[in-house]
Amino acid sequence: MRWQSQTLDADDGALPGLERAGFVRSVQTPEFEGITFHEVLCKSALNKVPDGGALPFGWTINPMRGCSHACRYCFARGTHEYLDLDAGDDFDNQIVVKTNVAAVLRREVHKRSWHRETVALGTNTDPYQRAEGRYRLMPGIIGALTESGTGFSILTKGTLMRRDLPLLTQAARQVPVHLAVSIAILDPELHRSLEPGTPSPRARLELVRAFADAGFDVNVMVAPIIPYLTDSRAHLEEIFQAIADAGAASAVAFPMHLRGSTRGWFLTWLAEQHPALLRRYRTLYGRGTSVTPEYSAWLRGRIDPLLEKHGLNRAQQAEPEAPAVLSQTPDPQLALFA
Repeated sequence: MRWQSQTLDADDGALPGLERAGFVRSVQTPEFEGITFHEVLCKSALNKVPDGGALPFGWTINPMRGCSHACRYCFARGTHEYLDLDAGDDFDNQIVVKTNVAAVLRREVHKRSWHRETVALGTNTDPYQRAEGRYRLMPGIIGALTESGTGFSILTKGTLMRRDLPLLTQAARQVPVHLAVSIAILDPELHRSLEPGTPSPRARLELVRAFADAGFDVNVMVAPIIPYLTDSRAHLEEIFQAIADAGAASAVAFPMHLRGSTRGWFLTWLAEQHPALLRRYRTLYGRGTSVTPEYSAWLRGRIDPLLEKHGLNRAQQAEPEAPAVLSQTPDPQLALFA
């Protein structure tokens, strides 16, 4: 078997951060060319959200760290640096997999101290990225949460979630289940350049349709909006129309954040692909992480009428302040409960 050469006691001194994370072994396999999986044993599955009172969920689960979706704008890139890995290529190609996460979660949610608070998945890296096809961590996670009576949300770009449609349908009969799909770009060329490891936008629209047909109120995250690349009236009209046609119940959109290491990684791509926009980005973002208030208000004025036109503004109707909050936060999971 081709994995037999990957021994449990292999020396991996080049990854000192992983030693602190319960490192077991590193694995490469032909099905995932160019990607290395670092298997670790986690001590806990549930992560307490700091100052969780401001969020609609107090806990998160991240079955993996790093993401082969390789989105140039991903705000979670900086978290890889905690493992002594870089926020660029390493984030895309060095994927940390918590192989025991479902078993650890099952123990945690069956403790008397667990109060069945809502748990969010997809707040850091995508739980349905390609590696899930090999490791199959999500069925165990979904099962543990459901059996314990714990509601949960999932945000993903991964069409692999469709594999778990029967399991999620069963879970939704017992606990609150909120599902969201991220679709920010329809243009095929821009998609390949900015989100090279993700399923195509059309495939994700089909995912929305599958879950909508199964009775789920699917929220679509049209995020991030990339200034001067995906904020045109024509693009926004096309994407909201496509989302509505796919059966989405609601949608939210907000502009791109450029915090920490993500800023340099994205701006390097921009300089290579769209150098004429660099000066405009320096003006728009300055030295901060967010666009100017003027741009945010301008974009809000363009988005809100389209959400209303296509019947996708349920979140806005339920919580009038939600869009403004969303436009300033890097955590898209907020929109699942708006």
